[in-house]
Amino acid sequence: MIGGKGVFTKELEHALLRREIDLAVHSLKDLPTELPAGLVIGAITKREDVRDVFIARKGRKKHFADLPEGSAIATGSLRRRAQLLHLRPDLRIEDIRGNLNTRLKKLDESTWDGMILAVAGVKRLGWERRTTDIFPTDVILPAVGQGALAVEIRKGDRDTAALIKKLHHPATVCCVLAERALLRTLEGGCQIPIGAHAKLLRTKGTSAPRLVLSAIIAGLDGATLIRGEMRGSEKSPGALGARLAKKLYDNGGKEILAGIR
Repeated sequence: MIGGKGVFTKELEHALLRREIDLAVHSLKDLPTELPAGLVIGAITKREDVRDVFIARKGRKKHFADLPEGSAIATGSLRRRAQLLHLRPDLRIEDIRGNLNTRLKKLDESTWDGMILAVAGVKRLGWERRTTDIFPTDVILPAVGQGALAVEIRKGDRDTAALIKKLHHPATVCCVLAERALLRTLEGGCQIPIGAHAKLLRTKGTSAPRLVLSAIIAGLDGATLIRGEMRGSEKSPGALGARLAKKLYDNGGKEILAGIR
């Protein structure tokens, strides 16, 4: 969640700080880049599919590309809203809230044409059969950290840290650190349509992979969208994220952010 924390996330963090629980598992995309004092991310799991998926309403088995003008698409994400409107300004975007089961029920009881969700969540609930289309990341960039789970623990809790160590996935960590550094550099306490995706690429003849980070900043109506990409060392993911954030900011992101704020 950009610019704010979900109630459930805060409740778990309060339970951690009160020592009622020893760890909390979150979707990494829901964790702010700055955690409460006394808490740290103890492990980040291997990433699931990072992409977004289109689910058509029952009886509307249309692919996204075949949707007629003025179709209604539901999403609770400003990032998805902005990128959808950038692709198709004719779409009517409907706001939707609640957990994934609630959202699917709302979709099937609505007159909407479809809904956009994260592939990872759809897979975890076993909804693959409802998938209509999956968007490539060069069409819709995911949220920062999308597809990964974060295990949050108390700072200095060595026993729990040792227990969850095997869950930590270094390649995923490298990628999400770059994405979270970009978000941390750009965010300012408000909701901002930002998408980012980092990946490690091995080039023939080289010993170490290169870290490739792609990102966008978009206006709320999708009319303005700034996209950029940078490559750097896997040893400095945070620096790469900060550099790309500055590039996007200087190339038009400043005006977009000023308009939102």
